[in-house]
Amino acid sequence: MSDSFVSDDPSGPVVSDDPSGPVVSDDIEIAERALADYDLSPDSSLRLLNLSENATYAVQDGETGARSILRVHRKGYHRPHEIESELDWLEALRGSGDVTVPTVVPARDGRRVVTIDQEGTARHVVHFEMVPGTEPDEKTLTVEDFRTLGRITAALHDHSTTWIRPPGFGRFSWDWEHSLGDRPRWGRWQDAVGVGAAESEVLGRAVRLLQRRLDDYGTGPEVFGLVHADLRLANLLVDGENITVIDFDDCGFGWYFYDFGTAVSFFEDDPSVPEWQDAWATGYRSRRPLPDADAAMLPSFVLLRRMLLLAWMGSHSHSRESQAMSITYAKGSCELAERYLTFDGRRLA
Repeated sequence: MSDSFVSDDPSGPVVSDDPSGPVVSDDIEIAERALADYDLSPDSSLRLLNLSENATYAVQDGETGARSILRVHRKGYHRPHEIESELDWLEALRGSGDVTVPTVVPARDGRRVVTIDQEGTARHVVHFEMVPGTEPDEKTLTVEDFRTLGRITAALHDHSTTWIRPPGFGRFSWDWEHSLGDRPRWGRWQDAVGVGAAESEVLGRAVRLLQRRLDDYGTGPEVFGLVHADLRLANLLVDGENITVIDFDDCGFGWYFYDFGTAVSFFEDDPSVPEWQDAWATGYRSRRPLPDADAAMLPSFVLLRRMLLLAWMGSHSHSRESQAMSITYAKGSCELAERYLTFDGRRLA
């Protein structure tokens, strides 16, 4: 991702020259216009941090130097009430005190979600306080990192299972139909880069076994509910003893232990995953029970996440993860699928 920025108006917001194309240009325009709705100086600057489902910008107030985060939502990904529902959960989590999460900065008129009209299309923007800390280095992960993540996941599940959601709460579902079924939210894994006839054959067999295991597991309230759905170490910001969980944009209704599958996102085939799984389960059990029947499903949720990400890379070629990994990701997915089939879905190594 480019770190250089240009602006046609030296007194106005800074505009990225990132090479990702018109998606970035469109989102910069929305971000510029949204800034006017907040208590920020007119010469505040924008710097693109990440382009994935959404475009995320660092904001620096031109007068005070204060920094914050602006999230420009992708067109059509979430409806306004779904974004508000995410923010309701964040507010409830902050009130519980068990999990530290980002704080929303309301617009001048109190709105949490600012909507900008872009040639007849509603674009939605949310402003957050800057969170101190850095994410764990994925090149030097330890079992302690996964114990910590397991403990945090259990705290989120505790809250999810006891929180009385407000009327009108709505988030999308990560059930089979919307994951790998007939209406896949992130596209078809069969269309991903590197998936040809041979890859489709082995991946297809693994997916059919995965579907059978998930069908047997079911979607009762004890196993299926409100989850973060992207609860990986990259979405933790560590500042000394303080850990903040960020990026609830994909939160929705899914299998609780899909959250472990997301914990090993993009390196599901790493030989250390079984060890990390044990550490994660230990951390989880330090806060909340993890019955053997649920623990036995963890390899299935690793494969579910892998297949979702394979599809996601095919439909998100602009993302940094896709640009870095998509060529080899199908090959690694096939190797993981072969191991899943070898052990009948009960383990990966």
